[in-house]
Amino acid sequence: MSRPVVTVVGLGPGDERFVTADTISTIAAHDHRYLRTTQHPSAHLVGDCIRFDDIYEAAASFDDVYATIVERLVAAAVEHGEVLYAVPGSPLVLERTVRLLRDDERIDCRLQPAMSFLDLAYDRLGVDPVEAGVRLVDGHEFATAAAGYSGAMLVAHTHADWVLSDIKLAVDADGDDEVVILQRLGTADEHVVRTVWSELDRTVSADHLTCVYIPRLGAPVGAELVRFHELARVLRERCPWDQEQTHRSLIPFLLEETYEVVDALEALDPDDPATDDDLVEELGDLLYQIEFHATIAEMDGRFTMADVARTVHDKLVRRHPHVFGDVEVGGAADVVANWDAIKRTEKQRTSVFDGVATSQPSLSYAYAVQRKAAKVGFDWPDVHGAVPKVAEETAEVLAAVADGADPATVSGEVGDLLFAVVNVSRHLGIEPEAALRSAVGKFRRRFEHVEALARERGIDLAASTLEVLDGLWDEAKAAE
Repeated sequence: MSRPVVTVVGLGPGDERFVTADTISTIAAHDHRYLRTTQHPSAHLVGDCIRFDDIYEAAASFDDVYATIVERLVAAAVEHGEVLYAVPGSPLVLERTVRLLRDDERIDCRLQPAMSFLDLAYDRLGVDPVEAGVRLVDGHEFATAAAGYSGAMLVAHTHADWVLSDIKLAVDADGDDEVVILQRLGTADEHVVRTVWSELDRTVSADHLTCVYIPRLGAPVGAELVRFHELARVLRERCPWDQEQTHRSLIPFLLEETYEVVDALEALDPDDPATDDDLVEELGDLLYQIEFHATIAEMDGRFTMADVARTVHDKLVRRHPHVFGDVEVGGAADVVANWDAIKRTEKQRTSVFDGVATSQPSLSYAYAVQRKAAKVGFDWPDVHGAVPKVAEETAEVLAAVADGADPATVSGEVGDLLFAVVNVSRHLGIEPEAALRSAVGKFRRRFEHVEALARERGIDLAASTLEVLDGLWDEAKAAE
């Protein structure tokens, strides 16, 4: 049994002069006609048809638009046996719905060749695209599709000023780099204007028949990241120290750079942009550690930085169905609950503790373990149940010491005490690692003040009585 058929025709780049006779006859031969958009000079040639403009107005993203159009076309083809689908330009050039239709096994997708905007664009530009090596790029995907490339590009789907703005912001280009904006080619209102990169989104009002030609870029899209990746490879190939490193040997450096990022974050002053400088530097150092691990793996033929980026990108999309899907959430708590549910499904874990990093600092580890147990109901109702445990564990520490218990037993009791304190911290919504770090910082500042007072007064701290030390401490505390 043959499958339903969707026949796709192209309406050419402009007015009806550029629509082929075959397209006209194919349209006439079909009773059930569908039109992607009426925003095209030759759309009227389709005649009586169902238009999909309403989908553009209602959908949250272009991906949703394309998927909805395809579903409607497939349903119509199943109902009628064969339908006609008309698109601007050529079905073979940057038509996402056509790509989806061709991959859909429920129907047969038959394409009618048509003239695209490319012929008119290259004519107006006086460019042979083969000799010039012109790359055709979708404006919606410019930042990724043109990454690392600085040669000639013809950018389509630049139908709105915000698209032009996104393209401009994707590149650290020289503001004087030349660009050519072509509009409404193949119509009486044709417009071709040459401008510079800095004015890309301010020269014209973009419409559905706008494209942009970029002869060259002073810097490729994503140039700094590409340059950074190349540097990591050069160091791995030429530096004796880098050559000796392994994933395991780099662990201390990864931890060190992570802690330095935390220090920079804690030192940020919202009123002082200059404090951003340290954070930029420390984030760069941490990023290099990630790049270093990816470079080692890439040169071993295991995986690449692109695999790392793709994996986390796809994971974030999957775990944000309220952003990229049709899931409704009432707030941040729902987002966390959805995240955990999706994660459990993906990982197929048997214990609530699966996935908790055992190598993290002990306070953070205790905090994470307690949170996991609490999610399945193993928890005090509130902090009033957790606080008495601190007193109970304190008494057990003192009892162990009084009984002359061995060091391992005393250590275990101290561990229980710390675990109880972490539980109190968690119930109060305080991250214990950060709380202890803050307390240590406060102690250090005050003791350094004590040291300064002792130097001023000629006091030897090591030889001083506890009464003297307490007095100096109280002064430092009062001063702070």
